[in-house]
Order: sequence, then structure tokens, then C-alpha cells
Amino acid sequence: MNSDEKYFRFPFKAMGSPCEIQLFAETFAEAKRISDLAITDVRRLEARYSRYRSDSLLSAINRVAAEGGRITVDEETAGLLNYAATCYEQSDGLFDITSGILRRAWRFEQGSLPDDTQVRGLLERIGWHKLRWEPPVLEFPVPGMELDFGGIVKEYAVDRAAALCRSAGVRHGVINLGGDIKLIGARADGHPWRVGISHPRKKGSMIRTLALRDGAVASSGDYERCIVVEGVRFGHVLNPKTGWPVRHLAAVSVVGDFCVVAGSASTIAMLKEKDGPAWLEAMGLPHLWVDVDGNVGGPLAASTEDSK
Repeated sequence: MNSDEKYFRFPFKAMGSPCEIQLFAETFAEAKRISDLAITDVRRLEARYSRYRSDSLLSAINRVAAEGGRITVDEETAGLLNYAATCYEQSDGLFDITSGILRRAWRFEQGSLPDDTQVRGLLERIGWHKLRWEPPVLEFPVPGMELDFGGIVKEYAVDRAAALCRSAGVRHGVINLGGDIKLIGARADGHPWRVGISHPRKKGSMIRTLALRDGAVASSGDYERCIVVEGVRFGHVLNPKTGWPVRHLAAVSVVGDFCVVAGSASTIAMLKEKDGPAWLEAMGLPHLWVDVDGNVGGPLAASTEDSK
């Protein structure tokens, strides 16, 4: 271990989640300067792609989408749209950033199921294939559509924050945005970081702890936002083809080189339901899954030993 480096932790809130940056540096001032760089970039992305801010780029895109217009986007946004297109293809149309409009029917805070007629009406305005995306021009031939980068931007922000810290000289650290995690090397003493995987049915309890020296971890599940009606749980991961929540897997965690890949893969596995674990195997991504009956599986289920 470099005896000159000390451990520092910087908690903050962003993207509707508790977040933190942990890193080893020689002084508090250096650690604070680097963490501020990363946090500033996270907040920049939140401001650009938040659906809650009327002044965000995403809101500007969605105003154009509502009218059935077209808009030219910058290079960063084009990169996110290209990645969304790849996810749509890899998932056979299940990972679809036009499906956020289903929020209008699914109001989980109300604790009741939506009207099926309303859900069916929204389905007509969902479908990445209905857009025309010829970079850098995005066109909405069907008026009334909407984009939501919720399944991509937080994970992309994790990867960017880690890259900024690395380029500023950090060799040992962790970026954690609401449970989406990227590691920058091992701990300063060479030991792995220990990353807990939450149990989807036991709040505050960990189902596994992974020992990791590098890479990223992201999870998707039915436990963050859900309603229970007559004993049946309805989670917030919605199938864009039916408009209704997936019902087979309770949670999926994926380890990858990049958080944005781990995050989209965990969501795609949830959306693929019974076929999700086999899809992750085919993709060669280390993972752990828990189904709604409490069964646990995947390569990461067996061990808490070093996973990478």
C-alpha cells in the first residue's frame, strides 16, 4: 500500500438517489478537488437528461416528439441514442427508450392498477422502430411519442465519473450512484472492494457480497418501485410490448467492464423473463438472478470469492 494515500468518502445526492465517491489520495484537498470534478459532471448529465426539468435537453426533445417534429442533437446525445438503438436490437425490442410514456398509466404511488384501455392507448405511441434516427437528426413521424434515458444515463454518468477520476490520477476508488457502481482498481492495499447485492425481498439485507478489484456492477429489480394488489407484486420494469410489468425475475445483478453495459444487460434480462438468465450466459456476462419464487442462480450466486 502507498502509505501516503488515505481513504476519503464524499456522499451526495443526484438523479433521485443517494450517491457517493470513495477514493484514496494523498490529501483531503486533492481528494475533494477530484471528487468535485466527478460530481459536477454527474450534475451536468442530470441537468441535460432529466425528465423532471423543463429546461433539460430531454424535455426539449420531447416537446419536438409531441409535435411529430425533428431535431438535430449533439455528439454526446447521439452516442446515447446509438447505444439505445443497440440495446433495442440486442433485446428484440424489449429495451425501448420510448416506453417511459407508460408512466402516465402506471402511478405506483397510488397503489392501484391502471386502466387497461389507457395502457393499450399508450402502446400505440411506443416503439423505437417508429422513429427515424439518422445521426445527428432524430425525427418523430408519429406525434405524441416521448423518450426517457432513465435506463442509460445514470450508468453512463458512473462510467464518466470513474474516467474523470482516473484521468485526474486516482488509482483506487469507487463511484456509486444509487447502487450503480464502477471500481477504479483495487483498494490501496491491494485487497478487493466488497460490493453487496441487495436481497429483493428483505430490505436492508444482502443476498451476496462480491469481492471485486475492477469493473462495474449494476442491478435491476421489481423492489425499488412496486405495488402489491391482492397479494400480487407489480414492479416498475414494464414490457413495452404489453405495457405491463414483468413477472418472472425479482432481481438481476450483472458485472461488466462498464456500468452502462451492466445496467442495460440487467434490465434486458428482467424484460426477457424466463429467457433472461440464458441470454446473460450467451452474452458472457457474470451475473446473479433471483426469481419471484426466491430461487437464486447465475455464476455469481455460488461464491463470495474474488469475482474479478
